[in-house]
Amino acid sequence: MIEIATQLIDRLRQAERVTVLTGTGVARESGVPTVRETMVGEWAGYDIVDLATQQGFIRNPRLVWEWYAYRRAIIEQCQPSASHYALVDLEQYFEQFLLITQNIDGLHWRSGSRDLVELHGSIMRTRCFECGTYYTSWAEDESIPPICGRDGGYLRPDVVWLGEGHPKHELSRAYRGVAQAQVFLSVGTTAQVQPAASLPLVAKRAGAVVVEINPEETALAVIADYWLQGEACEILPELIRQLTT
Repeated sequence: MIEIATQLIDRLRQAERVTVLTGTGVARESGVPTVRETMVGEWAGYDIVDLATQQGFIRNPRLVWEWYAYRRAIIEQCQPSASHYALVDLEQYFEQFLLITQNIDGLHWRSGSRDLVELHGSIMRTRCFECGTYYTSWAEDESIPPICGRDGGYLRPDVVWLGEGHPKHELSRAYRGVAQAQVFLSVGTTAQVQPAASLPLVAKRAGAVVVEINPEETALAVIADYWLQGEACEILPELIRQLTT
């Protein structure tokens, strides 16, 4: 039996503005491997700077493209979990809702989430390395990487590589949503890497009720009002059930 404080359910029922942050714990539930877990076999001999930096792409664009194609093929076989679908239900429940994710797997979008900020981009999109034009589909032909139809530049994964800044528009949306939230949920993440690490603090300072959903207690416990211990795929559906009955 999952115990959720009555006071938290009451607070959620009263709330109009809710923001959620998700991390690798949610991706793991769907079987999405971590970056390190994909650096095996033919990829074991490479350093992360060879595969996930601008410099690595400039040196060997084909290598980087093929590694991301390999990862994309794995992720395409993964399916959204109960956590993903519960977050879609939460989005429908509240007047103002924002989902912020650190994951690049695109599973939140596939499950139906639409008020979504992908802080680190999406492996399911590409953009031109030169002009920045975005693509959600591209021809897998003789050119590896594929070529941009506008200026002939190489397409690259639309993800935030090491050493790159996060998209300003997405960051602005995230901070605005957190600052306006009455309830902030941190789900499946330790939130130790910036900018995600600052989001719970912003929420707390703005007066939001801060909730952590995680199997293990993290540093967020210092400021969290509630810690729901367990897997998100079990807790979030139960949260929805209690919220709507």
